[in-house]
Amino acid sequence: MVRARIVLLAADGARNVDISEQVGVCVDVVSKWRKRFCLRGLAGLKDLPRAGRPRTFGSEVVAGVKALACEPPEQRCVPLSRWSSHELAAQEVSEGLVDAISSSTVHRWLHADAIKPWRYRSWIFPRDPNFAHKAARVLDLYARTFEGVALGPNDYVISADEKSQLQALHRCHPTRPPGPGHVAQVEFEYECGGTLAYVGAYDVHRAHLIGTIAEKTGIVPFMELVDKVMTQEPYAGARRVYWVVDNGSSHNGQRSIDRMTTAWPTARLVHLPVHASWLNQIEIVFSIIQRKVIKPADFADLAVLADRLCRFEDRYNQTARPFDWRFTRGDLTNMLQCLDTDQREATLAA
Repeated sequence: MVRARIVLLAADGARNVDISEQVGVCVDVVSKWRKRFCLRGLAGLKDLPRAGRPRTFGSEVVAGVKALACEPPEQRCVPLSRWSSHELAAQEVSEGLVDAISSSTVHRWLHADAIKPWRYRSWIFPRDPNFAHKAARVLDLYARTFEGVALGPNDYVISADEKSQLQALHRCHPTRPPGPGHVAQVEFEYECGGTLAYVGAYDVHRAHLIGTIAEKTGIVPFMELVDKVMTQEPYAGARRVYWVVDNGSSHNGQRSIDRMTTAWPTARLVHLPVHASWLNQIEIVFSIIQRKVIKPADFADLAVLADRLCRFEDRYNQTARPFDWRFTRGDLTNMLQCLDTDQREATLAA
């Protein structure tokens, strides 16, 4: 396409400099393809024969390797849970697809196509019969709508949950700091100074974190967090504050909704589907806390752990920005359709 545009612009009388600016290539490239076209016509626009060894494997071999990588090994009666590049190469040879092939060649093909059968991620299949409705309602809140009505400037969305069993682990020997030629070294053995829970509320549109420290999770610690949030502005004077929560024992069922409404009439509890905490934005905050505040754990006692968590809140709120949440209602629909198709195919195959 670029070469054709160069020739067509040249035919219109454009200069090499002007052509290079319009096409987006350097002047030398324009000059090269104009010269080749003048000497050989359309044939001059084709690539010249390249030096080097011709390809050893055809496209059908590459496609066969990639197809095999996408199959569970047990389908080929191979007693493995997942393929490695070495195992794939050996399987291709044993099945007669090729006489010989190196694992590095297989790895290169898969890497170019972003197929990595040796890696995996855990996930939870949607089990809630009302998964689509409940999930869509939360996604709408993230997009600042609820039940088809746009949220106003005095409406807020809070994502809340508890991070339980945080241990005050005290290492038996001090951590060695990083230095030339070695990373930091954290003592393996530790003494446990007890556990606590961090109950967090995250304003998804203002990127503001509010939390409390509790001995353990439960209804009382969660309602203490609600009281802390709802008694400060802008939530105290809000028209509506939507609280997105999972189905943990601290805030599950209709009783939790009634309890919230009774205590705070402007607050509304919105439950996620069962086993769908990945839709709760506070979990992203908790992952940040785990990586930046907790690990590698080395706390003299619970007071030190609690103090660091509280000080982190202030630091986080100074620079935090709302998460770039991209999973929308449309993505939810596509995901459920794919799962439905996979389930039907699995049923037919069975």
